[in-house]
Amino acid sequence: MKLSPTLGSVFPLLLAAQQPVQQPTARFHHLHLNATDPVKAVEFYTAKFDCEKAKFAGVLDAVWAQKSWMLFTKVSEPPLWELTSAIWHFGWGAEDMKATYEKQLGMGTKFFTPLTDISWLANRPGFYYAYVLGPDNALIELNTANHHRFGHLHLFSEDPIAAGEWYAKHFGIARRFAQKEPRERDGVPLAPSVSMAMDNVSLIIYPIGYSRKAYPDHWKPGQTAMSPTKGRVVDHVGFSVDNLVETLERLRKDGVRVTDEPRAVLGGKVKFAFIEGPDQIRIELVEGHAGKE
Repeated sequence: MKLSPTLGSVFPLLLAAQQPVQQPTARFHHLHLNATDPVKAVEFYTAKFDCEKAKFAGVLDAVWAQKSWMLFTKVSEPPLWELTSAIWHFGWGAEDMKATYEKQLGMGTKFFTPLTDISWLANRPGFYYAYVLGPDNALIELNTANHHRFGHLHLFSEDPIAAGEWYAKHFGIARRFAQKEPRERDGVPLAPSVSMAMDNVSLIIYPIGYSRKAYPDHWKPGQTAMSPTKGRVVDHVGFSVDNLVETLERLRKDGVRVTDEPRAVLGGKVKFAFIEGPDQIRIELVEGHAGKE
């Protein structure tokens, strides 16, 4: 695999003038992964990162990461994981990346990208990142930060600026940084790009051209369109809302596609629906905010 630089969660370190902040209409609820062995996946994440095993809705084995969930669906075949969809990777911070990297190596952790210095990108010395290769080839970033919690979700888009505006418009997600002018390094596009904040999770959006240049072997011959996230190793992202029916009514009026109508499971404990976001990202809307029981 070709290895390339990444911003990871660098954007919060590069804040420009603050954009006007609107009241959020959604909160970060969960990441949902497809896994050939959910039990082992839960064990993997809780052993290697700052998170814990917990019961979602008091029933399902899951991972609780400070303020949000990681949920898993068992699949019989390894899910697709190539980096051609809107979901690139997710990640945790590390106060001392060199020490964290050595600790992970000692634990037998496999890396897709080894420890890499990207001080040039963060505009400060001693800034590092590395990609952990997780269960079913899920890509997990560790990067220099002032914390070691679950910290970011990194996305791809054909139009990062428009995608950022979509999230801000429909869910009130605060934009922290936007670089509208194209930027690249060694022929790999880094911008246009956007950084947003949703609770304690940064949502960072890069141009899909990054993947086409950095991971050309991930793209099928002749493939030009981005892949839907549904069915891939990271199947979708979940946002929580106060009132699911009212939210869906508002989104429909704004032209947002509802792909799965509302329903309830687990004895009515969980009410949810699905919509399609930018670049065919699958988004689950869950009524009620995330909480560990």
